[in-house]
Amino acid sequence: MSSGTVAGIQGQPLEVTVVSCSKLKDTEWISRQDPYVCLEYASTKFRTRTCTDGGKYPVFQEKFVVPLIEGLRELTVVVWNSNTLKLDDFIGTGKVQLNKVLSQGFDDSCWPLQTKSGRHAGEIKLILHYANAKLNHQKQGSSSTHTPISYGAAPTGPPSYYPQQPSYSNYQHPTPALAYPQQPYPASHNSVHYPPPSTYPSMPSPYPPPSSSPYPPPPHSAYPPPSYPPPATYPPNAGMYPPPPY
Repeated sequence: MSSGTVAGIQGQPLEVTVVSCSKLKDTEWISRQDPYVCLEYASTKFRTRTCTDGGKYPVFQEKFVVPLIEGLRELTVVVWNSNTLKLDDFIGTGKVQLNKVLSQGFDDSCWPLQTKSGRHAGEIKLILHYANAKLNHQKQGSSSTHTPISYGAAPTGPPSYYPQQPSYSNYQHPTPALAYPQQPYPASHNSVHYPPPSTYPSMPSPYPPPSSSPYPPPPHSAYPPPSYPPPATYPPNAGMYPPPPY
């Protein structure tokens, strides 16, 4: 395990969940034992609750946050049996290695426990979670990135796999009269005039031809027209002036 993979862990949090124990050494002769677990990391210590009557298979499901120390990649667990009238009984202890969780970010292994004489005292299951493991991998990847060596000027663009298209900017449209000369159509020998002349003889009309005047002439008056100007009758009774008295 390279030191660069887990570098920079000072003060960063490590989550430790004490799940359970199994096949613990039994320190009680009559009643069931009451186990609890202590975590030790340098001067930091944590204690779980007591699993009353847990016996050989206590369950805890407790999580603790441990501040990491640079250069210290080992956690110590100690399992005790809680007593009321006397000192607690030592069940077993074990060492938890942190290399896997610091490099991969997760570890849910079971760790063996031993007595003071080195005999097997059971197992403890822990879940370790280190959230900054991915961040350390990213830093390591960015620091190990090599600058590519330049072997000359790079091409300005990808090579073209298609032929160049001709430019139509200077194209001039031809004059319609010169570009498309119209050809005269040949005259037909058998020209047919429409409508064709009638080949039937004309029939006499049973009706008289229409008059040129749209209206009939006015009838002749039975009376002679008066002469103009009319005869003068004014002043009347020229010899009677002044008129006789009444």
